[in-house]
Amino acid sequence: MKLDDLLSMWRIRALEEKIRDLRLEGPIVGSVHLANGQESVAVGACSQLRPQDALYATYRGHGWAVARGVPPREIFAELMGRVTGVNGGRGGSAHFSAPQHGFHGENSIVGAGAPIAVGAALAGKYDGSRRAAMTVFGDGAINQGAVAEAMNFAAALGLGVVFVCENNRYSELTPIDDMVAEPDLSRRASALGIPAVRIDGNDLAQVRTATRLAVEAAAAGRGPSFIEAHTQRIVGHYIGDSEQYRPAGELERDLVVEPIARLTRELLADGVPTESVERCERRAREEMETAAAAALRDPLADPATAKEHLYA
Repeated sequence: MKLDDLLSMWRIRALEEKIRDLRLEGPIVGSVHLANGQESVAVGACSQLRPQDALYATYRGHGWAVARGVPPREIFAELMGRVTGVNGGRGGSAHFSAPQHGFHGENSIVGAGAPIAVGAALAGKYDGSRRAAMTVFGDGAINQGAVAEAMNFAAALGLGVVFVCENNRYSELTPIDDMVAEPDLSRRASALGIPAVRIDGNDLAQVRTATRLAVEAAAAGRGPSFIEAHTQRIVGHYIGDSEQYRPAGELERDLVVEPIARLTRELLADGVPTESVERCERRAREEMETAAAAALRDPLADPATAKEHLYA
């Protein structure tokens, strides 16, 4: 099980690093935000979602898409504007979605996935699906009015929304401690009557337990839940970020506790052969190289179709 978890996290890391390379080399254009160091939250949470559940990620959502089962080749193709992308090359990095996999998309507006998830949960209350609608956002989004309104609406109507706050300590380039007086962000939810927990987002067991309980509550009609998962981003907020806001030594400390390094140490301490552990990284990187190469061979989307599938 732990080796499977390590492979799942390495798939996300390898995908993100290949996306970074393609962005720097040119096939991917536009704004790209990576989630290196936060892989365990996506892997643990998505392992508890059911087929009918709806996931709404933030713009840092490539890894969430992979964890939800979206094929990497279709992700690469989308980011490179290929016709074989999940949205025919129209969505790019910040807006792609794959509802057939329960991944209902990213959103480049901070916190905007929260009210959309509330709508999905409201629909699930009436269509008999009992779906959980999970919305993922960063610590900075907790200060968005739309997030507070979404949480209040979900609490008032008893809707099955799972609010997941990935607290990586930075609201874009600003430390969250400089933006709030109360460091316990889960208290925002508690004040609205929503059951809330704070967990170590680098601990897959904690992520799985918290998510399982939240999804079970949603399915049973017991209303929303809030999970504050503490983690860290070991890359810049965006590709090209100079990261001058980081204090000396912080990144080095984060590289020790980030989830892949942590699980690797645990496996080796449990006596798992080094070769088996290292094979996870090799396999993940080979898969992503193959997927990216295939996507690069796919035809570019026709610009004449850019206005198709729009709704206003």
